[in-house]
Amino acid sequence: MIALWIGVAGAFGALARFGLDSEIKARWARPFPLGTFVINCSGGLILGVLAGVVIFHAAPPELQDILGTGFCGGYTTFSTASFETVRLVQGGRGALALSNALGSVICSTAAYALGMWLAYLL
Repeated sequence: MIALWIGVAGAFGALARFGLDSEIKARWARPFPLGTFVINCSGGLILGVLAGVVIFHAAPPELQDILGTGFCGGYTTFSTASFETVRLVQGGRGALALSNALGSVICSTAAYALGMWLAYLL
């Protein structure tokens, strides 16, 4: 039964990613892939809060399975970030590619840590 809930949450995560990315692309007409960047960083924050709630406040671990693996797994996207980084390199935009690759990792990790901290404060 948990696998079904993970799949449903993953579908909602993918729809949320599609919607947010579409909105950002409609407003951001620059080569930097801001949509994917924002999605991955906000996904790190969501996952950090979720993990913190499970760790610090004894929320059911199934919550982390369903929302962490399911929703965040469908919402965030390493493959798209990688593709967009390679596309920037191929387009001769090495500095943007580097800032996208490093920035995504740093921002997502920092957002995760912030989420854990916020959950701890709850």
